[in-house]
Amino acid sequence: MQDNEYSFFYPGSLNKSVLLIHGLTGSPAEMKYLGKQLHKLGFTVYAPVLAGHCRDVDCLLATPWEDWYASVEAAYQDLRSQSPLHEIYTAGICAGGALGLILAANHPELAGVATYSLAFRYDGWNMSQLHRVTMPLSLVAGLPLIKRIQFAEKEPFGLKDERLRARVKNGAMRIEGALDYFPMGGLYQMYLMNEHLKRVLPQIHTPALLLHALEDDMSHWRNSEYVAKHIGGKCRMHLLEDSYHMIHVDKERRKVAELTAEFFVASSDGKI
Repeated sequence: MQDNEYSFFYPGSLNKSVLLIHGLTGSPAEMKYLGKQLHKLGFTVYAPVLAGHCRDVDCLLATPWEDWYASVEAAYQDLRSQSPLHEIYTAGICAGGALGLILAANHPELAGVATYSLAFRYDGWNMSQLHRVTMPLSLVAGLPLIKRIQFAEKEPFGLKDERLRARVKNGAMRIEGALDYFPMGGLYQMYLMNEHLKRVLPQIHTPALLLHALEDDMSHWRNSEYVAKHIGGKCRMHLLEDSYHMIHVDKERRKVAELTAEFFVASSDGKI
């Protein structure tokens, strides 16, 4: 398994393992609540660090999306080696969910994929300014000065839970290892990754669960709907009514964990 201070691994009692994939500029710490809930239900859980993450902006900017995927591929192979008889699933937030789908395109034996708040575009209700700026800049995002442009995360920070939002605002709550802003170069790599995902979606026949908030402040639920319309296999899409973008840590985090576990069991039983 990956030897990193930010990654975590919880061995479970079932013959089912889940690879948890954090988002762009995020870290495994954001996946811990979900991981603990799945582990309580008997799942083995592994959350690695994506290449270029949990360090600084220079490391992130030096890392193309193919390296992010290589981290997921290596973690998947680690899980297979650790528990060769286990069914393996993935669950990821935003870019992490996209990486899980790409893994499914390359490994049809994957038992199931859960995606949270997918973002082909940052087109949520709080992202109009970022969306207008990033679309034209994406054409020249590879230039050194452009890719270093940074967009600070602003309220509501993807959180509808006012208590959690206040803790983020006053600095009492911070995701260990995560960056507080999005560099243009990272957003451009995410754009390239998503273009690849669009091309391979029809090849994916792994059962997929698409969870998205109706009021997502960062990415509209039409992003998940796009996957539902173009994926090659069976999927379920569920819209949450009391969360913003960070559904796995927001007000409905327990529901996200429950829906994920139920879906994985159902896909194992052939009931999707």
